[in-house]
Parts: sequence; structure tokens; C-alpha cells
Amino acid sequence: MEPLKELAKNHILGSPIRLGIMLYLLPRGKALFKELLDVLEVTPGNLDSHLKTLEKADYVEIYKVFADRPRTAVRITEKGMEKTGEYLRALKEALNTV
Repeated sequence: MEPLKELAKNHILGSPIRLGIMLYLLPRGKALFKELLDVLEVTPGNLDSHLKTLEKADYVEIYKVFADRPRTAVRITEKGMEKTGEYLRALKEALNTV
């Protein structure tokens, strides 16, 4: 039951949308807001709320990119990579006990 306790403790990644954001960012490092909207199929307000939660926990950094027009981008932090890895290991361990 220990892996399940570890999973339950992480309220940040316990949300399917926030976990989806982190899983998308993990191999890429960064993504545009619009890209995340398309991949996750959520509303802009919903995505913004989840990104703010991740930013407050220091899992991601939200910043502006200025090209042809200003765009919002998201970058995974070192802490975000570590915590997502830990969460995935705990999830794998929990699944192996089933």
C-alpha cells in the first residue's frame, strides 16, 4: 500500500489534466499554450488554471514569446521533471502490485 500512499500525497499531479501537461512537457521541455490546448482538448480558462497551479508549485514556468505576435509558452522546471519522474515511478510500482 505504500506506493498508493505516495500517489495520494501528490495532489498536484493527481489531476489528470496536470499530469497530462507534465507528460507532454517531459520529453519536449517546453510548449506553447495553444499547443497544450489542442493536445489536451480543454478550455483556455481550464488550462490556465491548471498551469497556474503547476507554476505555483514550481513545476513549470510560464513566459511570453515574441515572434509575429506575443504568445504564451510553458517550460518544465527541474523540480517539475523530478516530481513527475517520482510520481511515474510510484504509479508503476502501484500497478505492479495489482
